Parts: sequence; C-alpha cells; structure tokens
Amino acid sequence: MRRVVLPLLSGLALSACAPHELGDDRARMAEEAQARSEILADRFQKELLSALTAAMAAEGPQGAIGVCSSIAPALAAQLSEESGASVRRTALKTRNPAAKADAAEQRVMASWAAAPIDDEGRPKRWTAREGGEYRYMRAIPTMPMCLACHGENIAPEVTAAIRAHYPEDQATGFAPGQLRGAFSIRWEDAALARAIRNGGGGQ
Repeated sequence: MRRVVLPLLSGLALSACAPHELGDDRARMAEEAQARSEILADRFQKELLSALTAAMAAEGPQGAIGVCSSIAPALAAQLSEESGASVRRTALKTRNPAAKADAAEQRVMASWAAAPIDDEGRPKRWTAREGGEYRYMRAIPTMPMCLACHGENIAPEVTAAIRAHYPEDQATGFAPGQLRGAFSIRWEDAALARAIRNGGGGQ
C-alpha cells in the first residue's frame, strides 16, 4: 500500500506547485516582452523620425511623404525580421490601409483618444497577453512637425502628394498632442523564447 500512496502524494505535490511555477514563468516572459518591445518602439521612432527630418529638410513635406511611404514599411519589416516579433504602426485614422487596426488595437487607441499622454508626460503604454501572444502598444501623439502632412491646413502640393501615394488617406485634421496612432508589437511564445535564448529582440 505504501508504494501506491507515495507516488500519489508526490504527484499531488507536483500538481500543487505547477500553477505557481507557470505563473512565475509567464510573468518573466511578460516582462521580457515589454522590455524588448520598448526597445523596438524606440528604434522605430528614432530611425523613422531621422529619415523624415532629413527628407523634410531636403525636399519639404511633399518629399517626406514619398520617403515615409517606403521607409516606414521597410523599417517595420526589418525590425520584425531582426527581433522575431510582429512590429508595425497602426491608427484609428490610417494613411496606409495596410495599417488598419485590429479589434484590440482599436479598443486601446479609443481609450487613449482623449489623452494619449500619461501623468508623467510620456506616451501611454498597454501590455497584455491575448490570443496566445504577448502584446504591446505605445501611443504616438501628434508632434508639431507632423502637422504639415497630418494637420488641418495642408498646402495644396502636399495634398497632391498624399493623394498620389495614399489614395485612401484618412489621416488629416490632427492638432498638436492628439493621438496620431500607435506602435503595435506582438510576440508569439516561440518567437519570444527564441529571442531570449539568442539575446535578440532589438537589443
């Protein structure tokens, strides 16, 4: 009888520990996903802003539109490939239809629409585990330099360039500080584990 009871007790003990251990592992993975997503969003913002600033200086706003139409998707693809995550920008009012928000992104951005900046003066963040993925979003407030292409009063030549590159554009009429869109990053479990193991993920 003793031989039967001991394995049963051992199995019950393991069962009791498993949820706690699983919770700790999930928490560590969530922290890794957020930290790596912050780095990716920083890189995306810095490199895109640098390219747009150079284009604005060289060719004006209409030239920046052409640069943005090619640089932004290429940069998102590069960061996705390097990290293993899915990296993109999205918005409630899109310029590129490919950036259309999914249901979760729409819900989060709608909650930020009135105030995309937190009490510490930083763009708001959102993290969650949904559908078997770790998800991260960071608000993109409208900066003054954005108004030449996204504001309420856009020069005719800029409007023409927007129509040429983005015939389905909805992303105009913004004022400084309003929510322009968001960085959206998604990690599948296997991709995140691989990034951690390899030391990758945009770090």
